Amino acid sequence: MAFGFSLYALVILFVFNSLTHSLCTKTKMSNEKQTRVFRTINVLITILLISSYVEVLNTL
Repeated sequence: MAFGFSLYALVILFVFNSLTHSLCTKTKMSNEKQTRVFRTINVLITILLISSYVEVLNTL
């Protein structure tokens, strides 16, 4: 189950990074601001994925 969830997490991170890249390109952000935006979004998505994995483990 951990392997399947890891694959799911990688796909989710890839999708959100693609969307973030589109946002940064469309709004023509500076490189410094892009770095902060990517870091913030990746940290928040990682926290969300970890908490959902823990919740799934608790229901089993």
